Amino acid sequence: MDDSKTFELKVGVFILIGVAILFIMVFSIGDINLSKTGYKIKVQFQFASGIGPSAPVRLAGVGIGQVQGIQIIHDDKDNKTKAELTAWINDGIKIEEDAVVTINTLGLLGEKYLEILPGTPGKPTIGTNGVIVGKDPIPMEKITENLATLSDSVKVIVDRLKNGEGTIGKLLTDDAMYNNLEAFTADIKKHPWKLLNKPREER
Repeated sequence: MDDSKTFELKVGVFILIGVAILFIMVFSIGDINLSKTGYKIKVQFQFASGIGPSAPVRLAGVGIGQVQGIQIIHDDKDNKTKAELTAWINDGIKIEEDAVVTINTLGLLGEKYLEILPGTPGKPTIGTNGVIVGKDPIPMEKITENLATLSDSVKVIVDRLKNGEGTIGKLLTDDAMYNNLEAFTADIKKHPWKLLNKPREER
């Protein structure tokens, strides 16, 4: 074999090894293992909270698969538009029909994932292409709105206290009432037996 053919053979082997390494890296990044077996389930939400394909699926906090796809469907029964996730579940994992499925986030700003809380032991389990209705996550806009409402309520309470409204407000603003309470507390500290002394009933 001449030198040119030997060189071409070496180049071909090198390219083949490079393609094989690239192939392994792509499937590793996608968390795909061709040797794994499993089944698919479908989860329906009215609000998908930005979750997408390749998102992890966890059962009781343990990784059991990943989201393969998401699509918009129209539920004729409820007459509503919904988001339907297709999730790949590893073989041997059983999910009860009454399991609670929701979309969660790793940390405050982490990645979205599908969270499954186990259902009742002994209940029928979801089979291949089984459909389960998920529990819709709370939109961030709703949380922000609730925080703003809470902030307004706290401001109203603080303003009422400043104006001396209510018992606590009077204690904070009325010096006489505060002094009376302070004197009563000091008296009880000196004569704690007064708390146990019951006044005699008049006959």
